[in-house]
Amino acid sequence: MLSKFERYPLTFGPSPIEPLKRLSAHLGGDVEIWAKREDCNSGLAYGGNKLRKLEYIVPDAINSGADTLVSIGGVQSNHTRMVAAVAAKIGMKCRLIQEAWVPHEDAVYDRVGNILLSRIMGAQTQLVDDGFDIGIRDSWKRALAEVEAEGGKPYAIPAGASVHKYGGLGFVGFAEEVRAQEAELGLRFDYIVVCTVTGSTHAGMAVGFSADGRARNVIGIDASCTPAQTKAQVLDIAQKTAALVGAGKITADDIVLNEDYAYPVYGVPSKETVEAIRLSARLEGMITDPVYEGKSMQGMVDLIRKGFFPKGSRVLYAHLGGAPALNGYSYTFRNG
Repeated sequence: MLSKFERYPLTFGPSPIEPLKRLSAHLGGDVEIWAKREDCNSGLAYGGNKLRKLEYIVPDAINSGADTLVSIGGVQSNHTRMVAAVAAKIGMKCRLIQEAWVPHEDAVYDRVGNILLSRIMGAQTQLVDDGFDIGIRDSWKRALAEVEAEGGKPYAIPAGASVHKYGGLGFVGFAEEVRAQEAELGLRFDYIVVCTVTGSTHAGMAVGFSADGRARNVIGIDASCTPAQTKAQVLDIAQKTAALVGAGKITADDIVLNEDYAYPVYGVPSKETVEAIRLSARLEGMITDPVYEGKSMQGMVDLIRKGFFPKGSRVLYAHLGGAPALNGYSYTFRNG
């Protein structure tokens, strides 16, 4: 589905898939858990799912003649870290708006983790006090205008690269990659679990897996705490992406979003999220973060315990990255 689109390689190639045998056994052994490690997909600033999206956006940025990538996220945004890394890789400037999306007061929150890495890579980071919203932000529009006023030529990359016209392509490719790996492994995954916030990761997967009838087997775990807005955005991105790649029709029923694990608010881990982070770390040495992967891990573990997945199911956990954000939550984990 993606052969007609230009791609700028930023990853090592297909991200690895591994069985999580100890976690599967700990949860009773009735469900076989595997992980696809997007957190290990590149040598660029610790990698992550956003690179898969940016591979299809970078050619458009280069062809536009831009000299500055301009994007937005929270203070500990994985996405803005990846935009900073890509800008360094392709020789562009980078302007990042870091909004106060998370009501988190760790003393070093704005000086460690993702934002520290962005600064080291030369990005210009601007802290803005505006709160969380997955939509188009005024602070981002102002940054684009400021780059132009300074004589630069900005290229706009929205939060999570999600509502960009090519934002869903990378995870259509994810589905195609999984099918090839399934053929090599001699198995098929019954469900795919993914964290959902700005939407294009889930949307791309829904389109990609619709090719073999598994769109509704992509189980999104909401971490936005604004599920109605998030689901609507996932559907919109999925429908536009499907039209772009020539896939079949995507309907609202194809977007499965579980709302039960985003509490208390975006970016703040619950006690259960912290327990899930410790569980995967202590059983598998697999590090997840408090904002995204910890919540999708919490959701997957709880759904398995509740019997949501039929006995004998193979579940693929999409590990999207994000571990650098843990540095901003050091007090939460001061005792491990």
